[in-house]
Amino acid sequence: MHTSELGDHIGMESCVDLETDTEPLQSCPSKAIARKPWGTTSSRKSSMCAKKMKNLPPPLPIQSSTVMKRYYTNDGRLVITEEKVESPKYHFNAIRADGRLTLQLVEPYEPKMVREGVVEVEEVNLVTMSDTEETDENIEIWKMKKRIKELESARGNGTSMVSLIIPPNDQISRVTKLLREEYGTASNIKSRVNRQSVQGAITSAQQRLKLYSKVPPNGLVLYTGTIVTDDGKERKVTEDFEPFKPIRTNVYLCDNRFHTEALNALLESGEKFGFIVMDGNGALFGTLSGNSKETLHKFTVDLPKKHGRGGQSALRFGRLRMEKRHNYVRKTAELATQFFVNPATSQPNVFGLILAGCADFKTELSQSDMFDKRLKEKILKVVDVSYGGEHGFNQAIELSCEYLDNVKFIQEKRLLGKYFEEMSNDTDKYVFSVDNTLKALEMGAVEVLILWENHDMNRYTLKNKTSGEIIVKHLNKEQESDKSNFRDRETNAELEVEEKISLLDWFVNEYKKFGCTLEFVTNKSELGSQFCRGIGGIGGILRYQWEAVASVRDQAIDPSLKSPNIARWTVQHVI
Repeated sequence: MHTSELGDHIGMESCVDLETDTEPLQSCPSKAIARKPWGTTSSRKSSMCAKKMKNLPPPLPIQSSTVMKRYYTNDGRLVITEEKVESPKYHFNAIRADGRLTLQLVEPYEPKMVREGVVEVEEVNLVTMSDTEETDENIEIWKMKKRIKELESARGNGTSMVSLIIPPNDQISRVTKLLREEYGTASNIKSRVNRQSVQGAITSAQQRLKLYSKVPPNGLVLYTGTIVTDDGKERKVTEDFEPFKPIRTNVYLCDNRFHTEALNALLESGEKFGFIVMDGNGALFGTLSGNSKETLHKFTVDLPKKHGRGGQSALRFGRLRMEKRHNYVRKTAELATQFFVNPATSQPNVFGLILAGCADFKTELSQSDMFDKRLKEKILKVVDVSYGGEHGFNQAIELSCEYLDNVKFIQEKRLLGKYFEEMSNDTDKYVFSVDNTLKALEMGAVEVLILWENHDMNRYTLKNKTSGEIIVKHLNKEQESDKSNFRDRETNAELEVEEKISLLDWFVNEYKKFGCTLEFVTNKSELGSQFCRGIGGIGGILRYQWEAVASVRDQAIDPSLKSPNIARWTVQHVI
C-alpha cells in the first residue's frame, strides 16, 4: 500500500527548489531582527536561520513491499493473501536551460503485483509436445532427415562424389589448400573418366567455397559430384548448407556415395537411456533416444522351475537351479557392460539405466557384485512389468515416463494418445485425411497439425489448357502414374502441371498462416504405426467441435486399428 501518491510530486525534486538567491529571508525567532553587514555574528545567524526555514521538496513517497489482498473462492470462502509489490524504479531526466541544471522525476511504471505462494494455472485444453521454438527445431530436424535420405540414395560411378564437412572453428583457407593438393593427387588416377569426374567434383567444391569468407557459426557441409539417375543418366549435383546445430566433425572423402554419418549423429537429440528387461525366459537390451527406440540384443534361457520332487536328490536339483539362475544373471551383467559401456572411454554411453522384468531377476542384477559399478550409478529406476521381450520393453518405457519427459518418443506418444482419446470419446474435435484437414485449416479450427514425417504425397497445381482454370490435386505415387488424374473429368481436356511440391513441404511453408502448431510423428511406436497406417499419416486436433467431422465418418478406416491399448476406441467410433 502507498503512503502517498507519487504522481502528485513529479518534478518537485528539481534543483529549482534549492535556489536561495532570489528567495526572501523569512523572519526567524532569533534576537537579530534587522539586517546587518555580512561577516557580523548576527548576519551569520540570520543566514543560518534562513537556511533552516527554506521550503524543501517533500520526500519521495514510500511504498510498502507487500499488500494484503482479498479473494473469494467458488464456495464463498474469504481468502486473504499477502502479495508482493514490485517497487518502481525512479528515473530522472536532466534538463539544462539558461545555464541551470534541472532534474525531473519521470513517471514510473505502474507497479506490478506478483502473488507469492499462489500459482495461477491456466486451463490447458491440449498438451502439445513443444512450444514455438521447439516446433521450429523439429521442422529443421525433419528437413535434415529428408536431405540425408536424398543424399544417401544417390550413387555415382567410381569415386566421383566428394563429401566435405568443415567444423565451425576451421578456416576456409586451410580447406582450399587441401582441395588444391587433392586435385593434384587426383591427376594420378589411371581411369580417364574417373579422373575427370573426381577433378570436376573438386573444382566444383573449390568454386562453391569461394562464396564463403568464413565458416558459418554451425559449420559448413558440402556435397558435390556426378550421380547416376534412375534412368541411367549422369547428373552433376552440388549441395552446401549450414547444419541446424554445430557440427564437430572434420570430413573429406571421395567415394561412390555421399557420407552422412556425421549428420546422422546430429539427429540423435537428447540423452540416451538404456533398458534391461529380464524374465524367466530371457533378457532384452535396448536404448531410447529422441524418437528412436532400438533393440540392441536379446537372448533366451531355459531355467528349471521350483518343484518338491526328487527325494534325496531334491537338494541337488535346488543347487542346479540356483546355479543356472546365477549364470543367467552373470551373462546379463556381462552383456550390459558390453552394450552400455564405451570401450574407448571406459565410461557409460547412456544417460540413465532402467531395469525391468518379472520376479526378482532385476533386483538380483542390481544388487549383484557382477554388475558393473559404473552402470550401478546410472540406474534410475527398477520397475515391474507383466511381460518380457518387446512388450516388456514398451511397458517399461511407459512406467518410466517421469524420467523420460524430454524424450521425443514419450512426447510423441502423449500427443497421439490425446488424438486417439478425442476419437474414442467421439468429441468431433479431431480430423483426418488430406481434404478434411485442409478444410479445417482454412476455417482456422486446427490447433495441432500432425504429420507423418515420411508421407510421400505431392501437391500439384494444374491448369486447364482449354478454360484456364486452376486445379489443385494431392496425389500419391500410385495416383501419379494414372494419366486420368491429369485430365479434366468433364471435358477430358489436358491439365498442365504449373507447380509440383511435396505436401509436407507445403505444410511446413504454410502452417503458420493457419494459426496452428505443427508436429511430426514417426511410425516407430505402436500409436505412431496406427496413425500412419490407419489414419493416413495426416490429421489434427481441433480447437472446437466441427460438424463436418460427423459427416465424414463413413470413410473407410483400417479395421486392424483395433487395439486394447487405446481406451474405448473401436472402429464403431470412427465408422
